[in-house]
Amino acid sequence: MAAEGCKFVGVLYAGLMIEKKSGLPKLIEYNVRFGDPECQVLMMRLESDLAQVLLSACQGELQNVSLSWSSEMAMVVVMASQGYPGSYIKGTVIKNLDKAEQVSPAVKIFHAGTALDGDGNLVAVGGRVLGVTAKGKDIEEARERAYDAVDAVDWPEGFFRRDIGWRALRHS
Repeated sequence: MAAEGCKFVGVLYAGLMIEKKSGLPKLIEYNVRFGDPECQVLMMRLESDLAQVLLSACQGELQNVSLSWSSEMAMVVVMASQGYPGSYIKGTVIKNLDKAEQVSPAVKIFHAGTALDGDGNLVAVGGRVLGVTAKGKDIEEARERAYDAVDAVDWPEGFFRRDIGWRALRHS
């Protein structure tokens, strides 16, 4: 950004793919969206006051900020509308999020594609709808908590993958 003459202050996420042959990283995307699962999982580990960090960034005072991170591992499982990434039905009712977050104090559900309908029901209005996120002492505990919370959500028209974190578990 500096080489392009564009001042940038904020969060920049770099999505990397590791080449199988060389083991070298390749940049496949970059973005700055706080609604993405890549950011949600980081927010679970951030112990610093995010509002203060953002205010310092706006005021040009990031040199005065020291970020504090939890040593725990975190993992996010995305719950999406059936049919995503293709066409999907909007307006399906999602229940039991309170029960899902009660699985553990280390569980947080981020909303990415939800709204309240006229009757006060929580409904899906997007493709990627929920980021069910959990922390744990290791990746296995974080994964178990996240999937326990996912299993508590009552949303027949939603789906998720059961293979999240399998590579990390294989290598731990």
